[in-house]
Amino acid sequence: ILIANKNSNFLSLKLILKFIFFINNQIKIKNGINIPICLNAKKNGVEFKFYEHDLLEGLPIEYLDDIDVVIHLASIANDPCSELNPKLSWEVICLGTQILLEKAIKSKIKQFIYASSGSVYGLKNEEKVTEDLELEPISEYNKAKMCAERIVLSYSARIITQIVRPATVCGVSPRMRLDVAVNLLTMQALTKKEITVIHIDDIIELYIFLIKNPQFTGTFNAGFENISILDIAKIIKKKLDCKINIKESNDPRSYRVSSDKILETGYVPKK
Repeated sequence: ILIANKNSNFLSLKLILKFIFFINNQIKIKNGINIPICLNAKKNGVEFKFYEHDLLEGLPIEYLDDIDVVIHLASIANDPCSELNPKLSWEVICLGTQILLEKAIKSKIKQFIYASSGSVYGLKNEEKVTEDLELEPISEYNKAKMCAERIVLSYSARIITQIVRPATVCGVSPRMRLDVAVNLLTMQALTKKEITVIHIDDIIELYIFLIKNPQFTGTFNAGFENISILDIAKIIKKKLDCKINIKESNDPRSYRVSSDKILETGYVPKK
């Protein structure tokens, strides 16, 4: 398995830990992390290798030896980061994806799992936002993710392709992200006692489910609880001593993602 990611981030580091500590089969994990982390290089028969390389330069072919599955998490992470350098964001998200796909196919890799984003839907008024609806991205990040999806799908005749559109991911990781909604509100409640208004384990289990079930191809929403920011704040308020301070938001997105398609495959979230 090759996990393409940036700097052992919020999701990828926990995904790697999941493989190391819970999978007993012989699995080689090659991962593009460029900062040290304290992990045993071998555990439960898992061989664990780190590689550092620029995605846009194309991975050396030896990185892909004996690889069956690519999980592509490498990206400019969100709207604010993408806005800092839109050109670089488009290059990394779209061109980087195409380069990685070409290398994977050349190396006869069988399966390619791409981490997209639920934000590609943009503004939606439908009661349920399903995978077949038209995409209306509103930011550079959303637009680049949409184009990357189409690049991935264009290779579906040559490699098994699976695209995941996660909702906002929450939960605890060794490398936390505190800019995503639930984590951000909880952190504010803990530090400031004030809140301005898909669990990580479930999304990790979903990637493992897709690896084990390559027959399920295409695009899948992954968000298992539709809840407003205010309702999230109210839940946190019940657990922590804080007050809710409502301020105007500059983010207009609001939609109810339907994950019926992935649930129909037999995948069951646990959190």
